[in-house]
Amino acid sequence: MLYSAFIFGLISSFHCIGMCGPIAMMLPVDRNNQAKKVTQIITYHIGRLTAYASIGFIFGLLGKGFFLAGIQQNLSIFIGIAMILIVLVPDKIFAKYNFSKPVFKLISKIKTALGSQFKNKSYKSLFTIGLLNGFLPCGMVYVALFGAIAMQSEGLGVLYMILFGLGTVPMMSSVVYINSFLTIPIRNRIQKVIPYVAVIIGCLFILRGLGLGIPYISPSNMSLFVQGDPNCH
Repeated sequence: MLYSAFIFGLISSFHCIGMCGPIAMMLPVDRNNQAKKVTQIITYHIGRLTAYASIGFIFGLLGKGFFLAGIQQNLSIFIGIAMILIVLVPDKIFAKYNFSKPVFKLISKIKTALGSQFKNKSYKSLFTIGLLNGFLPCGMVYVALFGAIAMQSEGLGVLYMILFGLGTVPMMSSVVYINSFLTIPIRNRIQKVIPYVAVIIGCLFILRGLGLGIPYISPSNMSLFVQGDPNCH
């Protein structure tokens, strides 16, 4: 299932353009030195990947707890359903319950810290911008985190989120160079594909949990992501 992380990152990056694209466009990079500009953009992405890896570790550890509790099949089905619901349920319904209110102050502090980093062009600032950017709320990241939980291992949780982040790199880098090409109509057309991809990935997790005996897709043996039985002699 690791491959799904990169594919989902690649497709959802078109959504990221609307949310995080302005941050990428405003990066304090050297516009006159192309070689330096590339290394600066890479530094920014390393910061984002570090943030994704950190939360991937936490959610992978959470998934490991579920795995050790022996509920991995039900967890995989639940995660698949949750992925599908997140992209199909209208945003206004989630907004009505204001799930982000408990962490609003923290988010506000992250945004304030993020804004202050645009004042200089040091690599440290670019890394920090990427790091803080990675911690900002994003629906696509939430979907990816469900995948990290399903990995049932902190190491694979980290890897899942890194692959998701790598999938967003091409498009998030391109906006620095060709932002005029990515017009709103083009973005809107591409974003219509995102729910379909999320639903397909969600269905794959559901099939995994059902254990239908389909090789690679729905194995009957539920050591799906990590070894289920320890080698004890």
